[in-house]
Amino acid sequence: MAHTTTDRTIHEGRNLKRFREMLGIKQDHLAFELGEDWNQQKISLLEQREKIDSEILEQVSAILKIPAEAIRNFDEEKAVNIISNTFNSEAYYVGNPQATFHVNPIDEIRKLHYEKIELYERMLREKDEMIGRLERLVGK
Repeated sequence: MAHTTTDRTIHEGRNLKRFREMLGIKQDHLAFELGEDWNQQKISLLEQREKIDSEILEQVSAILKIPAEAIRNFDEEKAVNIISNTFNSEAYYVGNPQATFHVNPIDEIRKLHYEKIELYERMLREKDEMIGRLERLVGK
């Protein structure tokens, strides 16, 4: 059986929208950063374009602080394939009863010991400060 590949074109506008949303940036903010000629509606139209002019793409990528190549080459299908092919039943997630964590108990005990010492020292400093305040109040 021959393997066939489909020539999927990458939709730069959709990729721009995905990255913008992942970064939590609103269209209005992006328009403001691009300058006076831009507004929210223009950003919306830009995100609908399959191809974006290189100069504009470079400006947008600089504002988003991501490489323009990331917007040009991001393929959601490939990303999903990578995630689904690398995920296995022993992946670490909350509630996984088979999760294996490699923790050195001696290191953990040592860490708790030092935290306890810091707590005692802080409590002693606070006690000394409180006694100092009380002595000043009584002395008046």
